[in-house]
Amino acid sequence: MSGEEGADDAGFDPEAPVALPLDGNLDLHLFQPRDVKDVVTEYLRACREAGVLDIRIIHGKGTGALRRTVQKLLPTLDDVESFRSASEADGGWGATWARLRPPSP
Repeated sequence: MSGEEGADDAGFDPEAPVALPLDGNLDLHLFQPRDVKDVVTEYLRACREAGVLDIRIIHGKGTGALRRTVQKLLPTLDDVESFRSASEADGGWGATWARLRPPSP
């Protein structure tokens, strides 16, 4: 076994912030359920600032717990203009679309 094995993981910090692409798709499968509210809130804020106003939040179908969490959170956020469940073509009840208010000039 060489000293280089595992060297890539030596600096890995599971608590370190992760940069997400602001492409309008947020997949919550990557996050712990306890982090979902903060992740959604911050992602939507960052997307709005970047001018990305239509966001698909992928929460999966499962038990529906993440969907309920997301759809309960969205109306409380000032950045959100409206939201709806995705159509079958773009995720069905496993995803929610959020429309953000345009950023202030």
